[in-house]
Amino acid sequence: MSELDYNDLRRRMNGAITALKQEFSGLRTGRASASMLDTITVDAYGSPMPINQVATVSVPEPRMLSVQVWDRSMVAATEKAIRESSLGLNPVVDGTTLRLPIPELNEERRLELAKVAHKHAESARIAIRHVRRDGMDLAKKLEKAGDMSEDESHVAQDKVQKMTDEIISEVETVLAKKEEEIKQV
Repeated sequence: MSELDYNDLRRRMNGAITALKQEFSGLRTGRASASMLDTITVDAYGSPMPINQVATVSVPEPRMLSVQVWDRSMVAATEKAIRESSLGLNPVVDGTTLRLPIPELNEERRLELAKVAHKHAESARIAIRHVRRDGMDLAKKLEKAGDMSEDESHVAQDKVQKMTDEIISEVETVLAKKEEEIKQV
């Protein structure tokens, strides 16, 4: 690689934002959402599978999720996976359907969820900083190898830093939005 690929760096940094949003979709707020269960994996036929590959998740009421398991033999495993998840849900089994009442969030649980959201955001920031470091190191290597002047290297490093600041501020925006959602009663 003889030059810095800003598009690749941006794509990798945006990947951290995408992963963060995916993690946040699994964080429970007061409302039922089918995406709440996206992070749950079920031990199906000896291997872990996402819940959406063994069942259909729907939202029949604002405070209720319904999980229709396709294979009767997978009901117990699906129930266990939901019960053991960090969502704090207790499934009610009715044949091949699991009903998940979404309890009101108490203040303690809201604070706990906010802390989890902060941990996910910090992981995203760290991933973004790793990409920044890769960009900075490449600019320094190119300068050392003579493929880039000292000035060009400084300009490239500034550009990478600006991109990093921009994407980290996007992480802050996504985090603030999720915190607002968590704190809503």
